[in-house]
Amino acid sequence: MTNPPKFTTLGCRLNAYETEAMKDLAARAGLSDAVVVNTCAVTAEAVRKARQEIRKLRRDNPEARIIVTGCAAQTEPETFAAMAEVDTVIGNTEKMQPATWAGMAADFIGETEKVMVDDIMSVTETAGHLIDGFGTRSRAYVQVQNGCDHRCTFCIIPFGRGNSRSVPAGVVVDQIKRLVDKGFNEVVLTGVDLTSWGADLPMRPRLGDLVLRILKLVPDLPRLRISSIDSIEADEALMQAIATEPRLMPHLHLSLQAGDDMILKRMKRRHLRDDAIRFCEEARRLRPDMTYGADIIAGFPTETEEMFANSLRLIAECDLTWLHVFPYSPRPGTPAARMPQVDGKAVKSRAARLRAEGEAQVARHLAAQLGRTHSVLMENPHMGRTEQFTEVHFADPRTEGAITAATITGIDGQQLTV
Repeated sequence: MTNPPKFTTLGCRLNAYETEAMKDLAARAGLSDAVVVNTCAVTAEAVRKARQEIRKLRRDNPEARIIVTGCAAQTEPETFAAMAEVDTVIGNTEKMQPATWAGMAADFIGETEKVMVDDIMSVTETAGHLIDGFGTRSRAYVQVQNGCDHRCTFCIIPFGRGNSRSVPAGVVVDQIKRLVDKGFNEVVLTGVDLTSWGADLPMRPRLGDLVLRILKLVPDLPRLRISSIDSIEADEALMQAIATEPRLMPHLHLSLQAGDDMILKRMKRRHLRDDAIRFCEEARRLRPDMTYGADIIAGFPTETEEMFANSLRLIAECDLTWLHVFPYSPRPGTPAARMPQVDGKAVKSRAARLRAEGEAQVARHLAAQLGRTHSVLMENPHMGRTEQFTEVHFADPRTEGAITAATITGIDGQQLTV
């Protein structure tokens, strides 16, 4: 008796999206009795967790074939190939190719092909694996871009994802139309470096052009959301959409990373702290209900206490609400790994202080919502999210996937209540 493959996803939303595509490819190929681990490489801790998860999965599935893929498999194939628990390692390009899964299903990939990881930098097109309907019944995710052309000194991801490449606008629009026809009320545009969308396409359109095109050509889409962006690359059309399109949700997650100019230069970022502050002020001027999330790294190499204080102050100066705090960890092969490192205890302490300031910002945001009426997209019968992505708890069940008006009456932890 054969069993369908099991999938485990680590890391970002894009990985989760691609896992759904792999499930479809594996099912079409007839793969069975396998466990597929889609790994993340964003930090050394992410790679450690991947190895730990693989060992656990082997214990729980002693007879299954263990297949490892994702960014960590792409950047460190030898690490995973050396694990006794692992049978096959496939790269980020190979995992989206039907022939890969057909080969594994037919079992003609033997010991000599334990590792199938090609040069990701040679990939020039997005894989044809767009899927319809990944997400909850209420929200769908659409991958419009992959890879990154930038080389931030701390980041290994370009070596896991390759150079930036875009999905043509027409393909994106057609997919979103199908999602709306299926009843999805919100679509989220995802990518590795979303604001680089279009640079490799004819006429070099920008992300804002794509957003405006979607909203024009899919008038029945109630809500469009964009995931993490690089604020310095926000184009005029995107700012126009922020100002004029109520169906574009007033929530932006910003790739800021630090608030000190010297650290930003050593990170090889493309913005300075004043650029970040100006962007946040302008976007909120155009859309007063705009809220921000942000990625911030604590303890980047050479960061002094004074430099860290600049990052801490940036939270208030940009009025950031939803923080993703990353304690810096060196990634072998990156320039930052060769820079003078900050003491581990200091890194941990700074990360805790950033998180504490973030929690205070969340508390202020929640308090400001009391008495306000929000349009809430229900993710399950008792929880939905506002336009700003704030969770709202409902004592009485509502229809999953529906958009409902709710007046906020209370706060419970990091949730609003009605």
